[in-house]
Amino acid sequence: MTMPSPQKRQLRLLLLSVVGMFVFAVFLMPPLYDAFCELTGLNGKPNTTAAVASEVVDLNRTITVEFLTSVDAGLPWQFKSEKNAIEVHPGQINTVKFDVVNNARTAVTGRAIPSISPALGASHLKKTECFCFQEQTLAAGQTVEMPVVFYIDPDLPKSVKTITLAYRFYRHSDKTL
Repeated sequence: MTMPSPQKRQLRLLLLSVVGMFVFAVFLMPPLYDAFCELTGLNGKPNTTAAVASEVVDLNRTITVEFLTSVDAGLPWQFKSEKNAIEVHPGQINTVKFDVVNNARTAVTGRAIPSISPALGASHLKKTECFCFQEQTLAAGQTVEMPVVFYIDPDLPKSVKTITLAYRFYRHSDKTL
């Protein structure tokens, strides 16, 4: 029996490493990422369907809702909220407007991906209307005001005093966002 040459052994190790990295990235990383986000409260995954408005308003509690906006480098848009933060009562219907400007010379379609933190807040922030529910197409140079109508579920744990709602717009393509 002959021993493989050092080059063949090294090539096998490299190929095995590549296959191992692929398996890790495709099959192991997504559930690990979800578990990390759940544990740390980062990148809370909100519900992307419209909620039914609450009928109970808790006037004894006030929650601060902060708004962050960003645009992916591949999208020639400006995007900002009219307010950086608002104070709300759980169960109270609130509307915040966001301004979007297409700086391109052609129509461009984008999609807003929301993120809510802490993760515990993601299941308690209920949107009844949101531009993030569908793609948005803006004509060349067009400016649009886009509202988000939401409320905080009164069952939000009392330990949560601030919820951050972040939106990032990406250029829409045939690829899944």
